[in-house]
Amino acid sequence: MSLLPLWTSQELEAVFNTEIKARWNSYGVSIDSRSLEKGDLFFALSGENFDGHAYVKTALDSGAAGAVVSKKVDGVDPDKLVIVKDVKEALITLGKAGRARVDVPIIAVTGSVGKTATKEALKAALSRYKKTHASVLSYNNDVGVPLSLARMPYDVEYGIFELGMNHSGEIEELVKLVRPDVSIITTVELAHSEFFENVEEIADAKAEIFTTMNGDGTAIINHDNPHYERLKLRAEQAGVKKIISFGSNDDADVRVVRHYFHDACSCVIADIMGRMMSYKVGMLGYHWVMNSMAVLAAVDAVGADLGLSGLG
Repeated sequence: MSLLPLWTSQELEAVFNTEIKARWNSYGVSIDSRSLEKGDLFFALSGENFDGHAYVKTALDSGAAGAVVSKKVDGVDPDKLVIVKDVKEALITLGKAGRARVDVPIIAVTGSVGKTATKEALKAALSRYKKTHASVLSYNNDVGVPLSLARMPYDVEYGIFELGMNHSGEIEELVKLVRPDVSIITTVELAHSEFFENVEEIADAKAEIFTTMNGDGTAIINHDNPHYERLKLRAEQAGVKKIISFGSNDDADVRVVRHYFHDACSCVIADIMGRMMSYKVGMLGYHWVMNSMAVLAAVDAVGADLGLSGLG
């Protein structure tokens, strides 16, 4: 648990435009009473086959600082309840508030494959430089993204968020919440094909990540992917001012010059926007080399020190 509160009850009053009589602090945000930690703010989400309100008492008994609910719950301290009209919408609202209270470089990552690995590698690289927050696991959907934003500390210096999708329009809604400064598409492949007629439609759905960028924005795109030109065009149409390509192609801005596979690592020599760099990746496989290209492109794009990325 952080020594600094993530959200105070006074802040929650302002965010949700409601009254909270007691004064308390929350140090985390949870949607699952089973993994909840002491001091968390619990959101009683409900679905077709479950009602989170049934777990509010368990959450509070386990040490939750408070609970966001849409109705009264018997047998609990009413001063610990934050009553809203819709719990999921309240989570989205808190996610927006979490994003609004920071003015730091924010990175969004999507792609048919490699997005979670790239997100984790980026977190490891930037955490060596400054305080970095990233979505956990694959929290990349309409619940996971606002939850990850709501968990972002106000004193963070970098934020990294993974965005996933099954249908057209999903990433467009998620990126409105994240409002990234840098957006990465790792690659576009024939995934989720049951929801799309062809891979070009998948590329267009991934390119929605460029539609709500903070400021002019930076797009990072895989130059080796067959859909590179299509993605680049979509980024330009969205108003993105800076496009960085990565890959093995000679025209890529961040380029693999040589790579060697050893027993326990991959050794890489790369050209990073005209600067030569050699480093090791602690995983074997060409896709890990490509992930590292995207990571280095993003590290450079947010102005962090490449030498402190852990890939040196």
